[in-house]
Amino acid sequence: MIGFGIVEIIFSQIKEFDQLWWLSIVASVMSFTYSTIGLGLGVAQITANGKIGGSLTGISIGTVTQTQKVWRSFQALGDIAFAYSYSIILIEIQDTLKSPPSEAKTMKKATLVSVSVTTLFYMLCGAAGYAPFGDMASGNLLTGFGFYI
Repeated sequence: MIGFGIVEIIFSQIKEFDQLWWLSIVASVMSFTYSTIGLGLGVAQITANGKIGGSLTGISIGTVTQTQKVWRSFQALGDIAFAYSYSIILIEIQDTLKSPPSEAKTMKKATLVSVSVTTLFYMLCGAAGYAPFGDMASGNLLTGFGFYI
C-alpha cells in the first residue's frame, strides 16, 4: 500500500494528467497482447497434448471437496463481476461526449461493443487456459505454460 501511495503521489505531480489519453490505448494494447499470448499458448499446448483436459463441469469432486468447488465457483463469479466494474467511470465518460448523436445512444453502443469484446476474450482465455491442463490449470493464464514452474 505504501508503494501504491508513492506511485499516486508521483503521478499527481504530472501536469495535465487528464490529457494522457494515450495511456488508455497503451493499457488496451497490453491487455490485448497478454490475452493473445495466452490464447496462442493454450492452443499450442492443446495441439501438443493431442487432447483437451478437464470436463465441462470443471474440476472433479475428489480433487476438491464439494464445498471447495462451490466456493471456487462463487470466487469465479466474483472475479467476473470485478472485471466489469468499469461502470463507475461511465458517467465521467458520458460527460465528455458531444451531441449529436445523443450521449445515451453513443454510450449504449460503446457499452455493448466493449462488454461483448471483453466477454469474448475472457471466455476464450478461460477456455484456452483450462483446456490444456484440466484440473491442474493454474490460476494465472501464463503460469501454467512452464514459465514459473
